[in-house]
Amino acid sequence: MLLSTAFLPPAEWFALAARDITLSDGRVIPSVVQLEAHENFIKQSWRSRCLIGTSSGSEAILVPVVHGESLITSVKIDYSTPWLVRAERAIDTAYRSAPFYEHYRDELFSILESRHETLWELNLQLINYLFRCLHLPAGLCNTSCWTPPGELADDYRYALSPKLPSPLTVGPYYQVFAHRRGFIPGLSIIDLLFGEGPEAAAFLYLRQ
Repeated sequence: MLLSTAFLPPAEWFALAARDITLSDGRVIPSVVQLEAHENFIKQSWRSRCLIGTSSGSEAILVPVVHGESLITSVKIDYSTPWLVRAERAIDTAYRSAPFYEHYRDELFSILESRHETLWELNLQLINYLFRCLHLPAGLCNTSCWTPPGELADDYRYALSPKLPSPLTVGPYYQVFAHRRGFIPGLSIIDLLFGEGPEAAAFLYLRQ
């Protein structure tokens, strides 16, 4: 499974990561997720943004980056604006009434506040944390070289995008404002985690 890095990725990203490989004799081994470490940074993608569910609908949280570096592992985060304060305030406002928010909030915010130098480092720590929260069996590693699109069967680096329809859907599950807005697909995995807690992973396997 080949995926791009992402900031608090959508639930669908984790549904792809949760796919198992079933062998002919019936044994099941976890999938291995490779994060693309040799691509160039792509603006307006999940690499530096996520969507959360609010009383007004979906809201984007953006991680500003310093212009100049293009390799995804070298792109630096721009801390010259108070984006982190705004992001945490938005998450608090959106999810403070979610059933499992208090269970995950402190460690999530601790990672966000670690002031990682690069976007890659921040995303990787968040993804590893979320894998632990979800108890996903998939292994995680970085790519060792660049592979052109179309050469691998399980290449989803560019399948998930804010600008494209998702190849799969996770949900419906509990959302704080579903009684006002209905179920909103495509939100960050934290929307599912805060709403369903220990049961969140089950929804990743019930994808359409």
